[in-house]
Amino acid sequence: MTQSAPLDQETSEIVLGVDTHKDIHVAAVVTAAGAFIESRSFPTTAEGYEHLLHWARALGRLDRAGVECTGSYGAALSRYLLRQGITVFEVNQPDKATRRRRGKSDIIDAEAAARAVTTGRATATAKAGDGPVEMLRPFKMAKASATKSRAQAINQLKAVLVATDPDLRQSMAGLSNPKLIRACAGLDGPAVGAAGAAAHTLRLLARRIQHLSEEIEDLTTRITEVITRHNPQLLACYGVGPDTAATLLIAAGGNPERLRSEASFAALCGVSPVEASSGKTQRRRLNRGGNRQANSALYTIVLARLRWDTRTRGYLDRRVSEGKTRREALRCLKRYVAREIHRLITHTTTHVLAA
Repeated sequence: MTQSAPLDQETSEIVLGVDTHKDIHVAAVVTAAGAFIESRSFPTTAEGYEHLLHWARALGRLDRAGVECTGSYGAALSRYLLRQGITVFEVNQPDKATRRRRGKSDIIDAEAAARAVTTGRATATAKAGDGPVEMLRPFKMAKASATKSRAQAINQLKAVLVATDPDLRQSMAGLSNPKLIRACAGLDGPAVGAAGAAAHTLRLLARRIQHLSEEIEDLTTRITEVITRHNPQLLACYGVGPDTAATLLIAAGGNPERLRSEASFAALCGVSPVEASSGKTQRRRLNRGGNRQANSALYTIVLARLRWDTRTRGYLDRRVSEGKTRREALRCLKRYVAREIHRLITHTTTHVLAA
């Protein structure tokens, strides 16, 4: 514990900073002017969060906190502080120049997190971390994992089939993936010899693929139900499906009002151009930051609209005829889609599904 002189608990405003870890959070308190007061470590348990808040409030009037990694190690603490009426700001780790100058320790990082709030460097309000959007997060993660595993299993099944007994390979030649998987799942016989081992492996892989397909279908249904209850307008938007809608809702968080404008959402998704002007050269460059999953979701929506929507195809042709490349025109389309999605996300209407 590091400590300095205490303040007037009733009138002095303080700011909390937290350097988060898996098992221990290191907290530091500074005054509104940035003067360091005290720091302590707390376990990442419900009781530890209560002790942290009680300790901080004993040092002064606490309304703001800067927390590192609010989407991972600091997620539970952020939710707890928000429920206690404290405004939580997402704090990025100090840059390398600051690290070289000041050194590295948990106390220094916690103090820097608090000072990032007092100086205005940390301006992004942390995501709420609860509600329907947080239901989507584990569903989406599990579906992505199951989809990847299914693709891997399909590739392995085909690799085994290529090198197996010619009679077995010939009996399954020309089958589509669904029929091939059903045929392999129905193979029987003892795993004796090379041919028997191959048939046994094909059966196991095929049944694994079927199980993963059931998981993916179940998760898709659950994702669709959550979005329908939370924001049905999003699914009604042209080109938006359950996966892209879930990705964009997760990126925005359960409190999308923290995004001050549609430009903020565009920057979050990495579809806002970045100024790169110098001297007489005035230009903008591609934004390579932002949430890349959300950026990919916007790209998927644009591709769907290009395939089926005549207005989108007309816009693309017009911008290309004006001298833009196809890639530049697609970036413009992603920016327009981000504006439309932001309007739908920030005007959420909750509906309850019929039983």
